[in-house]
Amino acid sequence: MLAAAPVATVAGTALALSGCSGWGCTDTTAERGTAGARVQVVNPDGRPLGVTAAVVDWRLQPHPQVPAEGDRVHFRFRFENADRYSPPAVDACAVDRARVVLGCETVSSSQANGPAEDPHTGDAWIAVERPRQVAEVLFVPNDQSYDRRTCDVDVKDGGGMHPPEHPDTGDRL
Repeated sequence: MLAAAPVATVAGTALALSGCSGWGCTDTTAERGTAGARVQVVNPDGRPLGVTAAVVDWRLQPHPQVPAEGDRVHFRFRFENADRYSPPAVDACAVDRARVVLGCETVSSSQANGPAEDPHTGDAWIAVERPRQVAEVLFVPNDQSYDRRTCDVDVKDGGGMHPPEHPDTGDRL
């Protein structure tokens, strides 16, 4: 009977570290990091991945495929040190002067397929209701590519830390 106690303790510790325990599964949502035009991408635990995401430039212009819809935010971005086999993704948000979100789009480092002289760049579009209020484009540093199953989906292997929710229009960054 005494030899079984250490085995039970090790098994319980492993379950607790995975986000689950004998009492049930637990989902935890990470805190949203501080947004900026240049950010260090972080995993759900807040640890840096060694990848930098930066807004290169942005402008208002009609999207070439739907010009009748008016101006959208067209921005160029760069990912530095991203792994092409597990590309991180971050939320890019157009904000007003008070850093209130006007619209967001998730961009992945796999979208950075720029020209030979700058292959780590890419571009994307953000649709916003009031384009003239856009003051800047910011990245939220939390890696959104992390897709761990939730307890609702998989009570045995799910749970643990998850990225924060995507910013909604009206949120302040």
